[in-house]
Amino acid sequence: MNSSPASKDPKQKSAHDESLDRYLEREALSAKMGHIGRKILVLSGKGGVGKSTVAANLAIALAGANKRVGLLDVDIHGPSIPRLLGLEGQMAGSTGEGIEPIEYDTRLKVMSIGFVLQNRDDALIWRGPLKMNVIKQFLKDVEWGDLDFLVVDCPPGTGDEPLSVAQLIGSPDGAVIVTTPQELAISDVRKCVTFCRQLNLPVLGVVENMSGFVCPHCGKTSDIFKSGGGEAMAADMGVPFLGRVPIDPEMVLAGDRGELYLQAHENSPTARAFRNVLKPILELNPRTG
Repeated sequence: MNSSPASKDPKQKSAHDESLDRYLEREALSAKMGHIGRKILVLSGKGGVGKSTVAANLAIALAGANKRVGLLDVDIHGPSIPRLLGLEGQMAGSTGEGIEPIEYDTRLKVMSIGFVLQNRDDALIWRGPLKMNVIKQFLKDVEWGDLDFLVVDCPPGTGDEPLSVAQLIGSPDGAVIVTTPQELAISDVRKCVTFCRQLNLPVLGVVENMSGFVCPHCGKTSDIFKSGGGEAMAADMGVPFLGRVPIDPEMVLAGDRGELYLQAHENSPTARAFRNVLKPILELNPRTG
């Protein structure tokens, strides 16, 4: 009697099957990224320099220029974008074919781990592979649609998250690097520039945030954290300098209230400086894929 072939355990895949899975995953990711024009990473060497504020205001400014924009927050352990945009408490849904991002308005779609957690106080104690899988899912499974720009807010440093994005996103157009003027932050930003060069990721420019404080009463500027350190570093490392943004206490309050600073205080000296900093990015050709 001929014995019938033993049926395969579905949990036991061959090397060929695993290779096929990876190929199909790459194809799906490539197809999704093919609908996105320019992809911009926002990086910083150190936390607390206002990187997420720059990313959020950049996305809002692009949307305000009638661009179709996605804002992806890949800071798995400390997502700030939901609070900055006043979207805390909202939960991402399912379209049946993928993950439905949160719409800030008709031109801006947003995704963050903060839209997945049931409790905003939950601590995610995850190692690198888990984080990479979530980032891959956000890029591959979120229904971004056709976008002119995707802005990715990365956590501080040069670790798993920015590396995963740079490897998965498919030829990112460049990085905006945010720093403050003091030497402690500048030394870490130099590592960010080196990180970009090692990955052949163009540096679109350096933003020197918290550069001076303009007194709202007398108009005098005080250099609380010094000034010019980011500009000097950019010149030394041969990367573009986008400009300085002074401190405005209203920026902190706007973030805590979930208001976008550029919208709430569009005529302030800091808002004008912010728009000048973002101008070269806003003038990029969308180049929709």
